[in-house]
Amino acid sequence: FSLVALMVACSESFTDPRDGQSYDIVQIGMQTWMAENLNYEAEGSACPEGDNRNCSKYGRLYTWEIARTVCPEGWRLPDSADFEQLIASAGGMDFAGEKLKSTSGWFKKGSGTDDYGFNALPAGYRLGGSESAPGKFDGIGGYAHLWTASETPDGLAHYLLLDFSTKAAKLSAFGKDEARSVRCVK
Repeated sequence: FSLVALMVACSESFTDPRDGQSYDIVQIGMQTWMAENLNYEAEGSACPEGDNRNCSKYGRLYTWEIARTVCPEGWRLPDSADFEQLIASAGGMDFAGEKLKSTSGWFKKGSGTDDYGFNALPAGYRLGGSESAPGKFDGIGGYAHLWTASETPDGLAHYLLLDFSTKAAKLSAFGKDEARSVRCVK
């Protein structure tokens, strides 16, 4: 009976009182995470590839400003330190990506082992855009980009990057007007 199996076996769920959607949650190390991307419909959010059918699988994409406000009460947008702790709990930067990625849905044998029940899915992202011009969607099937609440000194925002082509997980930074996924933490 392994610790990994225990962590997955202890997963629970949470129902967002704002819209009634239920999310699996999982304890990894000392942290409690949503085991699904947030799918709360906030003004300015979008479904991956602009297709409403993708929201139920991948959750919604949010700009950084919106991402900072969408986690339900009792949950919050993780900061860089939260993701650094998650990466450390999942075996370190070189291997955490494989252990956090879902077991299917990634390009070119890029799926993971989902050892901890985090079930990261490759929702991709949206470059820029507005209500009238939605921007360019890219990366579905290849990349999971999860916003952090942390900013860089030059005005960008950090996000956790999981990539189909590597077992690694890393923090990167990009413009705040890009739309990316959200995982909430307690």
